[in-house]
Amino acid sequence: MTAFVQDKPTIERGLFDDELVPEELTQVRMGKIVQEKFPDLEQEDQEAVRQHAIAALNLIQQGKKTVGEAGGTYEANPGTTSTDDAEPTKNTALIDGIKRFALSVTDLDMDLIDRINPFGEAYAILAKTMSEERWKQVAAVIAAKRINLSVDEARELAKRAIRFKQEKGRLPSITATDPWEKRMAEGIAFLQRKVKEENDG
Repeated sequence: MTAFVQDKPTIERGLFDDELVPEELTQVRMGKIVQEKFPDLEQEDQEAVRQHAIAALNLIQQGKKTVGEAGGTYEANPGTTSTDDAEPTKNTALIDGIKRFALSVTDLDMDLIDRINPFGEAYAILAKTMSEERWKQVAAVIAAKRINLSVDEARELAKRAIRFKQEKGRLPSITATDPWEKRMAEGIAFLQRKVKEENDG
């Protein structure tokens, strides 16, 4: 689980890839990590480890979400001595949230768990703590790394982007909802990355 949540490409995709199919992370990436960590296990056992790790990540995420929806942290009920009467304390709020989530699910379906982005709650937290402009900048940098173009295609897109700027008064945005605007911005980002690589290399 630690290797998964510290894997930079996995984090980038989980947080910033709008087109992400969660199974790419939960099945493919986690599956590869389990194979690397436990090469001597049978394939069925590796799959069992993968499923347990993804289920644990999602239980924690859903537990945090449940705690957040219930109003955050909890304080002990002052003056009570019976553990039955005490409300959850700050130290057990996450555990209590996970218990509530787990108990509300009678049968955990692994296919459904695999379809949950394990970084969904982290995305929600980051989105709240970063300004919209900063969020777009980070998303643009990460999106630029995923672009797969030839240099000629990127140059042609950059020319179109210059026309776009003349017409609209701004450069195309890589986070735009319009696919053509986004593609032009990808051309610019691709060329910028190539120039940086040549300068660094």
